[in-house]
Amino acid sequence: MRWVYVGRFSIATAIFVAAVLVWQDALTDTGKLLVASLAFAATLAVTAVSVVYSEFYGRALGPTFHYLQSVFDLFLVTAVVHVTGASSSQFAALYILVIATSSLLLPVGGGLLVAALGNVLYVADALWSVETPFTATVWVQLAVFAAVALGSAWLSAKLREAGKGTEAVLAHVRLQAADILYNIRSGIITVDATGRLLYANPMAEQLLGLDLDPYVGRPVLEALRRIAPELVDAVDRSMRDRVRTARAEGVISAIGRRFPIGVTTTYTEGDGRNTDRTTTAIFQDISDQKRIETLRLRAERLEGVAELSASLAHEIKNPLASIRSACEQLSRSTFTGADERTLTHLVMRESDRLSRLLTEFLDFARVRVARREPIDVAELAAGAVRLALAHPDRPADVSVVCEAPHGEFIVEGDDDLLHRALFNLLLNAVQVSSEGGEVRVEVEDASVKQLDVGPNFADGGVALSVVDTGPGIAPEIRDRLFDPFFTTKPGGSGLGLAVVHRATDVHRGHVFLDTGPTGTRFTIVLPRAARTMPRFTLGTSSATVLT
Repeated sequence: MRWVYVGRFSIATAIFVAAVLVWQDALTDTGKLLVASLAFAATLAVTAVSVVYSEFYGRALGPTFHYLQSVFDLFLVTAVVHVTGASSSQFAALYILVIATSSLLLPVGGGLLVAALGNVLYVADALWSVETPFTATVWVQLAVFAAVALGSAWLSAKLREAGKGTEAVLAHVRLQAADILYNIRSGIITVDATGRLLYANPMAEQLLGLDLDPYVGRPVLEALRRIAPELVDAVDRSMRDRVRTARAEGVISAIGRRFPIGVTTTYTEGDGRNTDRTTTAIFQDISDQKRIETLRLRAERLEGVAELSASLAHEIKNPLASIRSACEQLSRSTFTGADERTLTHLVMRESDRLSRLLTEFLDFARVRVARREPIDVAELAAGAVRLALAHPDRPADVSVVCEAPHGEFIVEGDDDLLHRALFNLLLNAVQVSSEGGEVRVEVEDASVKQLDVGPNFADGGVALSVVDTGPGIAPEIRDRLFDPFFTTKPGGSGLGLAVVHRATDVHRGHVFLDTGPTGTRFTIVLPRAARTMPRFTLGTSSATVLT
């Protein structure tokens, strides 16, 4: 259509200039000069409107648009032929160009209709013109017009027929691509150079928590900036600087949730005519990846601290025992006064406290699986609950509910090590529970999100949860909970949760934390024992309430 606009404007301009400057003396009929002037003015107006409609508004060009263009071109050519003489004019060949172009742009038969209208206009002008009588030349021109129309229609039909196979293949490929993009687990958005949304798959809407359908064809980046600023920045860089982003990270802050995402962007330049430059962003939730990476780094730190703890404990514990023994002997001496006895008792008390701390260090350093045997997790939970209930730090009005079907959840590991880990979680939960609170121990099948991808959980997993009704854990300390020696308790060693993490890790499991203002849930996920291993049948009770 751009070439049609250029050709139309060139012909109208040439005829008008020739009529004004060259043919002015030869054209004794001032009406022909008026026709050339009107044709030139009409060409300017129609071409300008067509350019605005097709280029600036970007509207799809349908058959009606092409019919109107062809009809106008026929009238323009008729005006040119009228000015130059119908029977002798060399410009009658322009009818052939209009008919051929129409046959390619219009549906089958459209070229024939345009040719018929061209014949009518050509004959009408021949009959109207006084100096160009209706001669054999006119009939030859009409025959040529008809032949061109038939030939162009046949060629257009063949081209459309050949293109149907390609269109079918392209349609099939588009359907496959659309199905993949619709069901892919990553969010995908595509915007044009002005930031208008061209495409968004359902996962993008789900991750962003935003209905993107109303934004199709409209600017969308400002709406996304409030939710995912890093995503929008990556898209801006690709559009503005033509820079592709790979494996960048950002955060989505949707209503009621906040999670990290990985972002990749790319762009296409377009051809500058039919298509403009576009930018596509692919992003996905990387919470699980970040969590696994955090667990791995934490396990490495714990291993290093364990080795250091074992070395220090061995080096300090023996001299500390000697110091305590010497102070105890001094306190029994007949030469020791009241003040000396008070000081020696203080030294012995602090020595005992340091000895207990060193014992915890050694326990932490010795977190190893000494033996592997089938363990009924329900029985393990019941034993830990009984020990926690007898602990002196438990408030008298705090109840413990153990929900664990016996004999259904079997893991393989070290019973003593898992018991220590579970007891640490129970003791913490009991201590932080408010008056009249409740601590629940739940045993159930691990969910799909809790299971690691790999051979560890080939037979499924068992989730052992400890839930309290305490005040929750402050956000600023959540990332350090499992670090050795980190504690918020006065006099605490900060090794309880570190032991939990190490014990779970050596059993090839994971520890998950969910906390809020109404309580905290620690969940230990362990691989279920192989199905070929004999199962215990220890009972059928599914819930026990202990207070």
